[in-house]
Amino acid sequence: MNRIILDYLLKNFLKTFVIFILVFYSFGMVLNLFEEVEFFKDANVSIFIPLILTGIYVPSLIIKLLPFIIFLSSMWFLLKIRNNKDLLTLKIFGYSNMKIFFILAFSSFILGWLILIIINPITSSMSKYYEKTKSNYSRDIDHLVTFNKNGLWIKENYNNKQRIISAVKPENFELIDVVIFHLDKNSNLVEKIVSKKANIEDNTWILENVTIYRPNKGILDITKLEIYNIESNYNYEKINNLFSNFDTMSFINLIIDYKKLLNNGYNKDYLNQNLHTLLSLPFFLFLMTALAVILTLNTIQKSDNLKFIIIGLFLTVLIFYFRDLSLALGQTDRIPLILSVWAPVIILSFFSLIGVLQINEK
Repeated sequence: MNRIILDYLLKNFLKTFVIFILVFYSFGMVLNLFEEVEFFKDANVSIFIPLILTGIYVPSLIIKLLPFIIFLSSMWFLLKIRNNKDLLTLKIFGYSNMKIFFILAFSSFILGWLILIIINPITSSMSKYYEKTKSNYSRDIDHLVTFNKNGLWIKENYNNKQRIISAVKPENFELIDVVIFHLDKNSNLVEKIVSKKANIEDNTWILENVTIYRPNKGILDITKLEIYNIESNYNYEKINNLFSNFDTMSFINLIIDYKKLLNNGYNKDYLNQNLHTLLSLPFFLFLMTALAVILTLNTIQKSDNLKFIIIGLFLTVLIFYFRDLSLALGQTDRIPLILSVWAPVIILSFFSLIGVLQINEK
């Protein structure tokens, strides 16, 4: 009998979670579809293109909202079984509040790991396809950026001059081994600039130890300079963001390719922050479920339903705000980046522990 009750509890808990996923997915589809239609308004494409891209993009958004979704679905499920007397039946068969707490919380914890290992690689691949497809339809063909194992590559049009820039990873507002190709309107080489290092101040690149090569009627003119300045559309923040975007990389790939990503120029701090953010997901799901159980099982009056739903929504917004604030403090070096990821988890753990100790058996 206990096995049947456990199966019932887990089946309906997961069913409620899936329903909430579908609800959030539907809202995400509607909201993002307008943005995709706006992006493709001047392109001669079928309506199915923005529709398909929306369907591909939303799952990665759902992953980020999972703690919010698991909290609301857990609260909804517990209110439902409490109101239709199923909670009383569970207690008759020996399922105390504490036992229900551990069953649902650890189920969410396991679910978090399954999502990281199985679902996250799929959504990351979908995000990669989404960004690649959007870039193919981008109207800004004069400004393209990419990076590979050889470093950063930039194509830009500045003051009606085309240039292609290659460089090794950015570090401390610097680019290493910079090579700049200036082209005319027919894409013929006008000059090649080679620099050991470029310091970036706003949109000014201060090149050091510079060698400039200019073709001149079949003869290559060579000029050497200590310092040479160029203006660019790209400042350090724009470039650094390229090396701190991990939406297209799964948790598993981040672990396997960690050293390779560092060698390719990815920002180490942001790499560690993203890795720990994903790693914290199962713990976040555990704690958000625990919080829902604590809030819901500490009352027996049906009239409290609306009150607790409102409290739950308020707490969820507050938790997400605090998490974003903590990450922002980490990114601005106010607190260590790793601590910025785990601080919300630690604080939630503290409040959950207090709540667990106060779970009653009403």
